[in-house]
Amino acid sequence: MAEHTKSSITIEAAPAAVMGVIADFGRYPEWTGEVKEAEVLATDAEGRAEQVRLLLDAGAIKDDHTLAYTWISATEVRWSLVKSQMLRTLDGSYALAPRDGGTRTEVTYQLTVDVKIPMLGMIKRKAEKVIIDRALAGLKKRVESGSGEGGDAAGGPDSAAGSAGSADPAAGSAGSAAKPDDPA
Repeated sequence: MAEHTKSSITIEAAPAAVMGVIADFGRYPEWTGEVKEAEVLATDAEGRAEQVRLLLDAGAIKDDHTLAYTWISATEVRWSLVKSQMLRTLDGSYALAPRDGGTRTEVTYQLTVDVKIPMLGMIKRKAEKVIIDRALAGLKKRVESGSGEGGDAAGGPDSAAGSAGSADPAAGSAGSAAKPDDPA
């Protein structure tokens, strides 16, 4: 099993508000530094994104990749890499846990990244940690500022998800394995 990196942060908002920002892929370019474009390619019967294309620019690392999303529950989403120019693996998840009667949310971001170019495991884990920390900080700032409200949070037809310009995480996306500020 591949090694992964995990980190958590507490956000001063209910889980639904946090998941609304996570699911609004079209707005990722507004709050994630590395996601320059996000396009929902497919949605499920509930209008939630199933496949998302993310164009990342993290300085030396630029990538155009597609992630597949699985909505486990109202408080958990997972993603995995479908295709990429630079990445071999990009698996991640956001898990939300209500705190203080649901007025706060503990967000746990887990990420596994493998790049196509050779990289020491220690350097890869450090990059994952930076990606996760940026993504969580960006998510916290976006949710707590109230900027994430409005539109269809599921990334459906009423959202900006179908146009260019966080989990990434994915990256932030889901993430910019090249960056996940991101999720992607």
